[in-house]
Amino acid sequence: MAKDPTLTHLDETGAANMVDVSEKDDTTRIAVAEGSVTMKPETLDLILSGNAKKGDVIATARLAGIMAAKRTHELIPLCHPLALTKVTVDIDADTALPGLRIRAMAKLTGKTGVEMEALTAATIACLTVYDMAKAVDRGMIIGDVRLIEKSGGKSGTYTAP
Repeated sequence: MAKDPTLTHLDETGAANMVDVSEKDDTTRIAVAEGSVTMKPETLDLILSGNAKKGDVIATARLAGIMAAKRTHELIPLCHPLALTKVTVDIDADTALPGLRIRAMAKLTGKTGVEMEALTAATIACLTVYDMAKAVDRGMIIGDVRLIEKSGGKSGTYTAP
């Protein structure tokens, strides 16, 4: 099936508008997004030791990501408020970066996708890591935020190459 190349959030006059999803079928929709925070090795060690001045960086970033997913519609214009049924944020150390890799998953059964919720969760978790560790490493780099996969809905499944 060929994809329609038009932007769905613009009406025929070019004005921004919220997409009407009322006629869509309810389906289970899942999206997974990821991001990373690259930092000095000693910053990563500090975070992993649990001795960061502001507290448990990983637990706080995980909670911030989950909270952000639930508020995506308040942050991104034209996003629908969604009754999410599951949000997870997994944060793993990667000494090769060095830094943290963050993966967020959002899920619901409904009429519209959850890609923005997963992307928001991953992004806010990355920003929270930065905020909590910036006192010792202002040179951290937030990067690689992207959609990894999504399923459900009329457009079907997408998996990043």
